[in-house]
Amino acid sequence: MSGSGFARLWFVPVLVIWIALQGSSVQGQQRGGTPQTEKVRPINSGPNPYRVIRDWAQLNLEGRPWGGSNGVAIDRDGKTVWATDRCSPGTTPGCLGTNANPVHHFDESGKEIRSFGGGMFVWPHGIHVDRDGNLWVTDARAPSADDLEKFPGEHNKGSVVVKFNPDGKVLMTLGKPGVRGTPPDALIEPTDVVTDPRNGDVYVAESHTDVTDPNLIGRISVFDKNGKYLRAIGKAGTGPAEFRTPHALEFDSRGRLIVADRHNHRIQILTKDGKFLSEYDDFGRVSGLAIDTSDMIYTADSESTDRVHPGWLKGIRIGSLKDGKVMMFIPPHKTDSPDGAMGEGIAIDTAGNLYTAEATLRGVTKYVKN
Repeated sequence: MSGSGFARLWFVPVLVIWIALQGSSVQGQQRGGTPQTEKVRPINSGPNPYRVIRDWAQLNLEGRPWGGSNGVAIDRDGKTVWATDRCSPGTTPGCLGTNANPVHHFDESGKEIRSFGGGMFVWPHGIHVDRDGNLWVTDARAPSADDLEKFPGEHNKGSVVVKFNPDGKVLMTLGKPGVRGTPPDALIEPTDVVTDPRNGDVYVAESHTDVTDPNLIGRISVFDKNGKYLRAIGKAGTGPAEFRTPHALEFDSRGRLIVADRHNHRIQILTKDGKFLSEYDDFGRVSGLAIDTSDMIYTADSESTDRVHPGWLKGIRIGSLKDGKVMMFIPPHKTDSPDGAMGEGIAIDTAGNLYTAEATLRGVTKYVKN
């Protein structure tokens, strides 16, 4: 056999293996946007008044590597930080088959104070701290057939929202563990959760499903503070109050619901009842968002590439909810990839410092306001 023939035989199985390992990434790399967002000129520059501290948060209690993080939130005290991680540092990280704790609390120096949630999750994702200091964590996957073959007996986990007290006691579960379905019986791959600070109603964003799925779900399910299902907001699509991967939720000071409609490359502003008010298209392919007391909005774009969002860079875009104009831009981390990397979840403390949850580089990055 010639050397070139041997190389071809070697390359094909390796390519197949690489594609299999990249499966979820390939699914997520479909070009997004809407006819309206396609017209928006890329915004990739602006003042950057922040100093970057990579690998700020340390998993010192378990002494293990990060498994990739999607969620970060500020404690009720305004200064300590909560984050989720996906337990395993492998190519396709997840928590099945491990007892690693995926929910972490860090002090102001980045030292871990406590962790919990081991053995409860498949793919921890969003995290939210409510007005009482309790934690809400979304699990954005249910076990697949391949997962259950590899990890038998793990069928009763995933696709839920779990409410914890600050010590890790489970107070409530929304959805049926391990089941993908329609509320009130079940949820479909919830990405994020937020509670109404006025009455405690719970808003859950669904779903993290492949956007090419003909049965794609795009909705926000609303429950009261006791877990009673109230209503659904929106559906899959590209129109007003329609979503493709609603990936992050927040309320502003006026009580409006702000939605990071990621695959549609926009932010939507809705009433609590789901009435469409407006959309902002200048913030890129938004994975995470945070809002401060002055209604400044901080968005993390972790996915823009020339394939999914031509001309746009990953990064943090900062602006005002009053007009939707980007005022500041923090560029992506430099990596071996020409696109670099940026975190998914984002949070802001009372001192104005930012934190991003790093899905690709793993861990939590702190951005100190100069």
